[in-house]
Amino acid sequence: MVTSTIVSKESEVITLDDYMRNPPDMEWVDVRLGSYWKIYKESNEQGGEVYTDAPCRTIGRGRKPDVAYLTPDLLAQFGNEAVLPQSFPLIAEIISPTDRGEEFIGKSQEYLQSGCQEVWLVFPESRWIIVTTTDSRQLFVSGEVVSTQKVLLGFNVAVDELLA
Repeated sequence: MVTSTIVSKESEVITLDDYMRNPPDMEWVDVRLGSYWKIYKESNEQGGEVYTDAPCRTIGRGRKPDVAYLTPDLLAQFGNEAVLPQSFPLIAEIISPTDRGEEFIGKSQEYLQSGCQEVWLVFPESRWIIVTTTDSRQLFVSGEVVSTQKVLLGFNVAVDELLA
């Protein structure tokens, strides 16, 4: 469980108090989910790497998912690239109240068509998490536990804990 210490995209450890006084250019839930994925992959010795705002290429464009996980085999293959030449296998996008949900549904399909296996669309205000894969879509809401479907297998977290 993540407490008040998190790891930012620069791998610098910051506390919640530090975040509140001087927030980095990301949402708190981005950092929290990234930290959860990182702790899980390390504690289960799954390898790979977790990134926030790391660039990748999709069909016809470049993207920077809010949170992404790169598997050990792809890390070995592309770990030195400035931009991953495909989508990350596991991606999360955090949807702000001013974002258009339709835009992110399209973005998730773009990721899936570009090598991604699983996309999490996180709606903090409504407390929803939509998990999409090439063959399924699942909605997780407050009071439920969301879990990975194809990548970073075995990871799960209560929606309320993640969005607290």
